[in-house]
Amino acid sequence: IILTDDQGYQDLGCYGSPLIKTPNLDKMAKEGMKFTDFYATAPICSPSRASLMTGCYPMRVGIVTVLMPKDKIGLNPSEVTIPKILKGEGYSTACIGKWHLGEGPELSPLKHGFDYFYGLPFSNDDDHSEYGPEFPKLVRNDKTIEAPADRTTLTRKCTDEALQFIESNKNNPFFLYLSHPMPHVKLGASPDFSGKSRRALYGDTIEEIDASTGEVFTLLKKLNLDEKTLVIFASDNGPWLQYGQDGGSSKPLRGGKFSTFEGGMRVPCIMRWPGQIPAGIVCNEVATIMDILPTIAKITGAEIPDNHIIDG
Repeated sequence: IILTDDQGYQDLGCYGSPLIKTPNLDKMAKEGMKFTDFYATAPICSPSRASLMTGCYPMRVGIVTVLMPKDKIGLNPSEVTIPKILKGEGYSTACIGKWHLGEGPELSPLKHGFDYFYGLPFSNDDDHSEYGPEFPKLVRNDKTIEAPADRTTLTRKCTDEALQFIESNKNNPFFLYLSHPMPHVKLGASPDFSGKSRRALYGDTIEEIDASTGEVFTLLKKLNLDEKTLVIFASDNGPWLQYGQDGGSSKPLRGGKFSTFEGGMRVPCIMRWPGQIPAGIVCNEVATIMDILPTIAKITGAEIPDNHIIDG
């Protein structure tokens, strides 16, 4: 699963962006299925991500607002999650990028079925004075390795970690949750992409994520894993329109992040799996971020406890 942060509905070439070039994701859509009516369960980060991990409405798992560094709550470790059910099937699991479902030894991704975590516990703009100078902080497992994190290198670093995880697990089943901290403000792009997009820094961040996705597909093909790997690309909610040029576009929809109009809830989503998902398909059926867990369970034969309610 490749998840972006606050990316608007229009902010890919295959969804109509006039200024942002995304050749790798456009190719992914041509080789797989593009969803026109795919929904987050909230127009903000933490609740939507809780739904992705659990297959449940945010209210069911108690994550109903954006978590901040001062908060002492998070997703309950007793919840059933995608990595937990896959661990039972022998999968190696990694969360790379933004988590945003709780921080600390009892709430980190390591308590939710992930073998490895590299990324940000919260959003990349959590550098407000009340949180302290170490935010946003970059963490490996439960150890801070860079504080504050350099936003210009985040996409590159997360990509390198993701490629290394895939390479290390080429001979066994794996679940990679590559959750990019961008294009959530504050924005940052590496020197290879900064200033290159016609859509300013926001476009730079999307184009770097597109290149990152291309690197993932290149490695999967090199390792002969392409036809064995389902790849899902989506955003956690709509764009932060209040930031103008630094925010995305939800056209032709109304509204954006924080809004329950379509622009806040309907997000780009592409799924690709050669030999399993027919190429070049556009799906107009309603689907949600909650549907991913039960879909993965069905594909892999992973068991969900009989007494556990799943909304997807």
